[in-house]
Amino acid sequence: MSTPKRYTITAALPYTNGPIHIGHLAGVYVPADIYARYLKMQGKDVVFVCGSDEHGVPITIKAKKEGVSPQDVVDKYDGIIRKSFQDFGIAFDNYSRTSAKIHHETAAAFFEKLYKEGKFIEEVTQQLYDDEAKQFLADRFVIGTCPKCGNEESYGDQCEKCGTSHNATDLINPKSAITGNVPVLKETKHWFLPLDQYEPWLKEWILDSHKKDWKPNVYGQCKSWIDDGLRPRAVTRDLDWGIPVPVAGGEGKVLYVWFDAPIGYISATKEWAARENKDWEPYWKDQDTKLVHFIGKDNIVFHCIIFPSMLKAEGSYILPDNVPANEFLNLEGNKLSTSKNWAVWLHEYLEDFPGKEDVLRYVLTANAPETKDNDFTWKDFQQRNNSELVAILGNFINRVVVLTHKYYDAEVPQPGQLNETDENILAELRAYPAVIASSIEKYRFREAQAEMMNVARLGNKYLADEEPWKTIKTDEARTKTVMYVALQVAAALSSICQPFLPFTAKKLSTILNLKKNISWPQIASAEALLAPQHVIGKASLLFEKIEDDAIAKQLEKLENTKRMNQAEQKSVEEQKETATFEDFTKIDLRVGTIVSAEKMPKTKKLLVLKVDTGLDTRTIVSGIAEHFSPEEVVGKQVTVLVNLAPRKLRGTLSEGMILMTENAQGELVFVNPDEAQVSNGSTIA
Repeated sequence: MSTPKRYTITAALPYTNGPIHIGHLAGVYVPADIYARYLKMQGKDVVFVCGSDEHGVPITIKAKKEGVSPQDVVDKYDGIIRKSFQDFGIAFDNYSRTSAKIHHETAAAFFEKLYKEGKFIEEVTQQLYDDEAKQFLADRFVIGTCPKCGNEESYGDQCEKCGTSHNATDLINPKSAITGNVPVLKETKHWFLPLDQYEPWLKEWILDSHKKDWKPNVYGQCKSWIDDGLRPRAVTRDLDWGIPVPVAGGEGKVLYVWFDAPIGYISATKEWAARENKDWEPYWKDQDTKLVHFIGKDNIVFHCIIFPSMLKAEGSYILPDNVPANEFLNLEGNKLSTSKNWAVWLHEYLEDFPGKEDVLRYVLTANAPETKDNDFTWKDFQQRNNSELVAILGNFINRVVVLTHKYYDAEVPQPGQLNETDENILAELRAYPAVIASSIEKYRFREAQAEMMNVARLGNKYLADEEPWKTIKTDEARTKTVMYVALQVAAALSSICQPFLPFTAKKLSTILNLKKNISWPQIASAEALLAPQHVIGKASLLFEKIEDDAIAKQLEKLENTKRMNQAEQKSVEEQKETATFEDFTKIDLRVGTIVSAEKMPKTKKLLVLKVDTGLDTRTIVSGIAEHFSPEEVVGKQVTVLVNLAPRKLRGTLSEGMILMTENAQGELVFVNPDEAQVSNGSTIA
């Protein structure tokens, strides 16, 4: 694309079943905000939209757990999320809701257009149904074993462990998330988007056209999905919470959340345009508009394959130019988990660290999971604040401002003749906007922020080398020149840091008494950013040290969470339904010995065991690889359920089950028949 006339920037719609945490910020919202702020600083025509996704199945699950209506849940969390974003400085042009009337109308009209033009296929299929709950089970109401990686906690639409997207009926051993029962198959009618018909186009559009400019993780996941072959995808669900299917025969059904939600970007733009008295259509239908989606890696398939296919089917919309998805951020070495409360929640951070919004923005960008999963630790947070923000950026600004007040009564001095060192510093300074812009436009925000900090390093080194606190006693003219140059660096920083540290930029502008913002072209030119005789404001610390006790409190909070999770895991499960004596007599438990063991390729959990049961030597696939090495288990006597119906796991037929339990420390252990050796095949009664 030639230089775009305008930009439409979207950030993934957060589910309103919980607050925002640092994983969301690092993966989506901070990079999107940096990009939008940068473009607006360059005078570009930009609309930056987001909104609460209020129709996801997780919301109905949350409502059931809390004993309230789904509307109560979304109202509660929309308020928390909206305020958190506002307080944190995420500068959306519009933050909407998928419960808004304009969104219902937009999504329904989109569906109707595709329906009338014959873009859907209608099928009666067998779907999982919970007899006790008396309802069909939409994706997140089903949990089972992923058919690809063996993860036993995969959802019905996607495995969060390996990223594979699938249908609920593909799961091995599916269970209802509502009752825990094994669901049955029941016929129901739905409309499908025939993704297989778009496969040739997607190959050309993604695999050929975007091979070089899309991030490798995005391109790779799309290629894997397309190479596996695309299948029709249902765009409706049997639910009572969502946007009703707006055609005959759609009674009791709603639009699938992944059909409904991305249309939320369009309706949010419409809402913004109406408020601003603008035309929304150029931002979605003009080929001179650049559309960029900021998402996490778990949303790649939906934004790169399903939503573009929907837009292509509709026919009048532009397609995304880029989808710079990030990987995941972990917390203190463990995966972030909303259900386990293993997270740093944004609204709690803002309460615990008032006035330190930019510290978190800085740390999350410096440690952004742009190419691989990264880890957030509170010690690193403290170190980056104290050793970088305080000691480098804050220290430079403070020295410049304090010395200007001390030597020149807060007035920018008239410089003398610039020497080679001065000229080199100013030449380097003028080059930085282009360097930083290049990184931002390539979605390398970590790299761009590092270059911003290099400007502060440049200023610090210049002051340290020139030592104006010494030359003031021996060469007043030289001191004026040095302070003048240092003040130019400080002024440039007030502008350069704005996309990354907006609160700091505003504070620095106040300290320097700037009447208007400094543009990046100004920095790149030879003109003075702070003219002689300009009077700056009073010194004020940009950043403060974070002490050990503040970090200790956060670590203690996480430790308490960990203890609570462990206690919940160790709590005694409720007694299962009564079994008859006849049921019990069917179970055949035997003593066996593991004679060989090896890891199943491309899995983390599974070991393939050969077990001598006394009856025979059989293969048993067991999910214990994260707890035991193959070498540890060979020779162990174990309890085996030998008459379990065989089933295939990852292509290997498993002919039994090893009995395991957890000890008091939460470690997985074998259920041994006895400490003494027992003959293989001995029955356990």
